[in-house]
Amino acid sequence: MTVDRPDAMNALDRPTLEELRDRLRELVDDSEARVVVLTGSGDRAFVAGADIRYMSGLGVDDARGWGALGHEATRLLETMAKPTIAAINGFALGGGCELALACDLRYASTRAKLGQPEINLGIIPGWGGTQRLARVAGLGFAKDLILTGRVVSADEAKEAGLVDLVVEPEELLPRTLETANLLASKSPLALAAAKAALNRALGGAEHARALEDEASDFAGLFGSEDAKEGLAAFAEKREPRFVGR
Repeated sequence: MTVDRPDAMNALDRPTLEELRDRLRELVDDSEARVVVLTGSGDRAFVAGADIRYMSGLGVDDARGWGALGHEATRLLETMAKPTIAAINGFALGGGCELALACDLRYASTRAKLGQPEINLGIIPGWGGTQRLARVAGLGFAKDLILTGRVVSADEAKEAGLVDLVVEPEELLPRTLETANLLASKSPLALAAAKAALNRALGGAEHARALEDEASDFAGLFGSEDAKEGLAAFAEKREPRFVGR
């Protein structure tokens, strides 16, 4: 699966995210597809995040629906019976990083940059980032990235456990497909059972509730002056002036 909006660095607007969600729904029941590889078109971005211009017009209720759409896409990647691999070929920021986190494996190009910079907009990750980043890379690293909004290199992400493999750009898809072919040679029943058991190791019921709480907090922030200021400042290419309201 390739997210194909190269003119916008593969940022997700609503039609693109809905198409991604719909394709994932199809793949859940597609017995011919044994492994799912997710990547972005071009060599600059995996998914550079959600479309900020679209998000800047959202109120609380709209943001709740937008968050729910992203949560469904990430949940499908995380819970479908077949393995999912993110081939991170460039920027994976915000929602892009969250999509990668929902995959079972994450392979990155040396050019990849990853982060959860939502704090710079006056909001928080809204598609599972607060929960999955802490589980994948540890609470301390998750707090570092989410509270500062900084972006890290592929090497730093590898060191923290955020990605599993870092290779040169020209090697990314061949190495990813090599692993995909290896996984496709395994028993799909055993793979499904192993994936479900590993997901349970993270505390499935509590994890689901924590994701719901994150989604509620994400949507609620769209009613704040700070979120409106942060999103406007991004669109206007200036530093935001947050006031705590």
